[in-house]
Amino acid sequence: MSDPNITQQTEAQVKVTASPLRCITGAVISGGMCFAVYSLMIAIATNFATKPIHSVNPLVVKISSAVRTLVVGVFALGSGVFGIVAVGLLALGVQLLVQKLTKHKGNQN
Repeated sequence: MSDPNITQQTEAQVKVTASPLRCITGAVISGGMCFAVYSLMIAIATNFATKPIHSVNPLVVKISSAVRTLVVGVFALGSGVFGIVAVGLLALGVQLLVQKLTKHKGNQN
């Protein structure tokens, strides 16, 4: 039932601490993803705007309008989440950098 390899792997895991470089790298990656998703959202919204719905059935018009709104909304949500994560990681990196600098100044005095 209990495999010794599994317990060895869980014991061998090392806790990785946050560093300013890791935070800034993550912020750059998240910011790039935010920009990519935002650009894709703008392209999709422009595509939807240039191609109107060709139907006289009001139910079809309402459903397709709702689907278009949901698609653009999902991409806007993704862009917003990646943007907030980028700002948070950047702020954490700055905070860790300031803590590291003040710690070194405190040790010198």
